[in-house]
Amino acid sequence: MGDKLVSERNLRFLLYEVFDLESLTHCPMYEEHNKEIFEIVFETAVKMAYDLFLPCFAEMDRNPPEFSDNEVKVHPMVSTILKQLGEGGWISANAPFELGGQQLPHLLTAACRFIFSAANYSASVYAFLNTGAAHLIESFGSQELIDTYIPKIFEGEWQGTMALTEPQAGSSLTDISTRAVPTDQDYYRISGQKIFISAADHTGTENVVHLMLAKIKGAPPGVKGISLFVVPKKRIEKDGSLVSNDVNTAGIYHKLGYRGSPIVQLSLGERDDCRGYLVGEPNKGLSYMFQMMNEGRIDVAIGAAGIASAAYYASLEYAKTRPQGRKLSAKDPTSPPVPIINHPDVKRMLFFQRAVVDGSVALLLQCSKYVDMIKVSEGEEKERYSMLLDILTPAAKTYPSEMGVLSVSQGLQCLGGYGYCDEFPLEQYYRDVRIHPIHEGTTGIQGLDLLGRKVTMNNGRAFSLYIDEVEKAVRKAETFPGLEFHAHRLRESLERLRDVTAHLLRIADSGETERFLADAVPYLELFGIVTVAWQWLLQGSAAFRVQSEGLSEAETRFYQGKLRTMDYFYRYELPKADGLVRLLTESEGLTAKAEESCFDD
Repeated sequence: MGDKLVSERNLRFLLYEVFDLESLTHCPMYEEHNKEIFEIVFETAVKMAYDLFLPCFAEMDRNPPEFSDNEVKVHPMVSTILKQLGEGGWISANAPFELGGQQLPHLLTAACRFIFSAANYSASVYAFLNTGAAHLIESFGSQELIDTYIPKIFEGEWQGTMALTEPQAGSSLTDISTRAVPTDQDYYRISGQKIFISAADHTGTENVVHLMLAKIKGAPPGVKGISLFVVPKKRIEKDGSLVSNDVNTAGIYHKLGYRGSPIVQLSLGERDDCRGYLVGEPNKGLSYMFQMMNEGRIDVAIGAAGIASAAYYASLEYAKTRPQGRKLSAKDPTSPPVPIINHPDVKRMLFFQRAVVDGSVALLLQCSKYVDMIKVSEGEEKERYSMLLDILTPAAKTYPSEMGVLSVSQGLQCLGGYGYCDEFPLEQYYRDVRIHPIHEGTTGIQGLDLLGRKVTMNNGRAFSLYIDEVEKAVRKAETFPGLEFHAHRLRESLERLRDVTAHLLRIADSGETERFLADAVPYLELFGIVTVAWQWLLQGSAAFRVQSEGLSEAETRFYQGKLRTMDYFYRYELPKADGLVRLLTESEGLTAKAEESCFDD
């Protein structure tokens, strides 16, 4: 099978024709850049994906990390990839010039991360973690922490991580028990355990720098008592040497997929000599960590979309080259078999995959554009973009993750029995993509975040801004002949979303919190479908703008394919919202009221 992973034409369409990447160069923060620079970055990312990431894709899966001789041994390409990404400025791509960064727009670097993820998701996460860890230190750490850790993390010489989860707490950060005891020095003594920490120990780097949540002795109970610390695997002595910091690997987890990156269990302070360095102020750690968590959620979704893209192109090629059966209208049983792409149900599966992938990437780039606008705006405008990003993040994490699993499944289905065998890459894509609805906040947590927090924050202001953005796209689409149907359908769905939201908020106002949040995930699913329909309408409007221009045959095919896939989404996917509306208005809180005995034999 061929090695096409992504549509470069579609990414350029989204970057330049839908989200207007070049417009950012009019802002002082990005005025040093231009389209020529953007294209160099983009083309380099594509080349690295095929030359650096893809060749070790299957090998990293078949030779996963091993914990032996008290170290986590990873594929030797991990070190090579980290160093090349560090030397090339990819880890620091969004960081300011004064920190040695490239100060590139997030809109562009998100597209590049998508390309890397499509080539080899496991290999890409090491650098993604570094970017998030460094940004957290940059945003809230002291100058000493910045000077000590960021250069090494940016260079790819040290690994950065996010260390939250604990055995007894899971996703409930209220219940973390890792402790930080003050000393008369510039550090705290850390003790406890952390689990499911990506890249928390490995032979591909000299040191690992954990951004870790812990509770200072005597802190308030619950999340209000959580602080953030830098906890390196090896600490730096006054002479510059590295010594053990009493951060010990207790084991690694053996996973269904995503095997190229180790997931580690850590034991801290076994010798009472684990030192942590406070980031920012005490008891504000969770608010700080939300920055890296939200960035991580977008990165997870980018990874899911990248894997789904690679799976789509693998199944597309197979469908074009695999002869089997005859057209449904064929009468002659002796006529030669046709490629399976001629069968309507195979076309349906391919449409579904493309609708999910292109819709997901558009949503993720929309969020990345908001990140850029937050950076270049001030006052009310900055607040507006911040709220839009906040309310979109749960859907942006969930739709590509959940639908990415279904998309890859349909890709595997296109190959039939061959898709289930490891001679083809679909089975690995299927295993790799399954983690995404779980890590960086499960789908259940995203639903609670959206309905219980984001929809209600600032007296519903974020939700109102979201409605305004979608309605603006509908009004614009109405000006194009041929998009009236789609604009009308999205307006109807948006109105139903508004009605459902009002219905649920009335339940919340009555004090029935359990019932209000019981169906937060179906609400998130509804919100996600409407949101991706919005993104498809934006793409449809951009495609219609150039229909009257003199286009080459290849360009005509591209825009026609884009419009036909949008039509598929509106006729096959958007109608699913109607069933969710009915569920959310008629469920009567069934799952909240059900007794445990309902599930017994």
